[in-house]
Amino acid sequence: MIKKFLFICLVLFISQLSILAEENKPYWDFQKTANLQQTIDETGFKILNANKLNKLIVFSLNKKRSFVREKLTWVKREVIIYDKDLIHAQNDDELAAVLAREVSYSMKTYDGSIGGIISALQVKMSPKKYELVADRRAVDYMVKAGYNPLGLITYITKSSPQKKQDKISSHNLTSKRLAFIYEYIFTKYPYFLVNNAYIDNYYYQNFLLNSIENRRKLEIKIKTKDKGKTDYE
Repeated sequence: MIKKFLFICLVLFISQLSILAEENKPYWDFQKTANLQQTIDETGFKILNANKLNKLIVFSLNKKRSFVREKLTWVKREVIIYDKDLIHAQNDDELAAVLAREVSYSMKTYDGSIGGIISALQVKMSPKKYELVADRRAVDYMVKAGYNPLGLITYITKSSPQKKQDKISSHNLTSKRLAFIYEYIFTKYPYFLVNNAYIDNYYYQNFLLNSIENRRKLEIKIKTKDKGKTDYE
């Protein structure tokens, strides 16, 4: 009876240890995390150096989003990449797309007076406007750093849900963002569309399928030499 009791106690003790070990297990394996952080750093600094962005910006890998921490990045000039951001970044171009957009926002905090605080507030007050600005700058940053800007299209196609409307939203419709990105690439970097390395990519094909009407509007704009802003949907 005593042996049986001791055996049960031993089993319970071992099971408790395993539970504690599981609770204390890091979210990411350390070596895997270190390798991922290195990849993020190398890609981020490649973008900074290739574009001659002579402002200090650091890149940090984090476990989960925090509202307070995200707000602090505007002060600290820190690009924080979360696990949710990386799920859909499945090649070098798409990772560069994620970082290039955030670099654009971080660079804005160096503009203007009061240490860039006014510029940062402008972004917060007009998020839809600067969302499109960040997309265009990301394209420029990617191209200069040797990445294919179509990776920005495939990343957004996979990661940004389409809302029902954007009239009272702080963000543009995903379809609208993609249309403006496509127009910018078409106008400034046509090489990537003529020599399209993404033509057989499932996500790029889905973008083409869902952007027929917007691309038709772009075609009309080009034919009529209309220099105004296209009313994409």
